[in-house]
Amino acid sequence: MTTPPRLESDLGWALGTVMRSYLRAVDEVVAGVPGGPRGYQVLAAAGRGEAGSQLALAQHLGVDRTVMTYLIDDLEGAGLVERRPDPADRRARLLSLTDDGSARLCAVERALRSAEDAVLAPLAADERTVLRDLLARIALGSAPVNPCQVAEELRAEQVSAPRGRGPRRSAAAPTPPPGTPPAATPASRH
Repeated sequence: MTTPPRLESDLGWALGTVMRSYLRAVDEVVAGVPGGPRGYQVLAAAGRGEAGSQLALAQHLGVDRTVMTYLIDDLEGAGLVERRPDPADRRARLLSLTDDGSARLCAVERALRSAEDAVLAPLAADERTVLRDLLARIALGSAPVNPCQVAEELRAEQVSAPRGRGPRRSAAAPTPPPGTPPAATPASRH
């Protein structure tokens, strides 16, 4: 079956098709991480030294603090992160990667890069670089300044979408796809 030429030139169709392919590939990569995409985001933040306290991390990623507690419990149970008392505030806990967590994060990031390469396979290496740069410019130019606002907008869209007709992801998982750095938001990058 072929797609009508007019549809192939439609930006919405192209973006949607690429995004669905990307999300399928990412879902496979992060499926083994406790908490899936959110678990990956926690590992990535801890790996970059951005984790800080659980509360600060929950706010940074736009995740309810109770959900964050369960998520970190699962990651800690898998031996990927550890909580340590904050020397400045004994009531708070700081999050850091374990050696296993660092190894898992590296493996997931390599697999994510492979998944991205598979999605971008029709393009030459220099075209991939240009596409990434152009998409980053568009994303930064059209996204709200506050990355947490993006997460809230996604949550609102998912909650208000009619059942069976909204986005594939549930309202409980508004975080951007793995690989999205929080400052750039997404997909790569909140």
